[in-house]
Amino acid sequence: MSERWRAWPVAQIFPETVPGVSPSGARITYVLAGVAPEAPCRTAFQPAAVLRGCRVALRATYADSTQTFVATVGIAVLDRAWSGSSRTGRPATVRPVAFPEGPAERFGERQYFTGMVVGSYEHYMVATAAGYADGRPYQPGDRLVPRLRDAARQIATALLRALTR
Repeated sequence: MSERWRAWPVAQIFPETVPGVSPSGARITYVLAGVAPEAPCRTAFQPAAVLRGCRVALRATYADSTQTFVATVGIAVLDRAWSGSSRTGRPATVRPVAFPEGPAERFGERQYFTGMVVGSYEHYMVATAAGYADGRPYQPGDRLVPRLRDAARQIATALLRALTR
């Protein structure tokens, strides 16, 4: 299981679509905006999220089908099982990845509103950074953050389940 990330095609790790619920509560599909090249963990994750034993980071960005919200998903491939717990709020998490000419074009570190770190007792940790596709910067106290955090958790959980089945 710890080597699936090398053996599986990219489309199996980061599927073209992930079903979920939007921050407004509607059933929605998250669509792959792009997959970034493999990166060192220190590059792909914010400093406080860098993990001991992290070998490599895989990242992709998804947009909801209305192109209102975007989320970068980062998968840390670990030498040993991760035993952390989920975090809430705007944690140090995966660094957002923008992709030109699409809904994730203006998504960067200033634009992520919330994130989620989920893991398993296998060799993967999955983190998300979620925000708006229109490029608006994070403002503390935004009322949508809890629902946006739930959407970020859905995407991370779905990808982690697929990777660790």
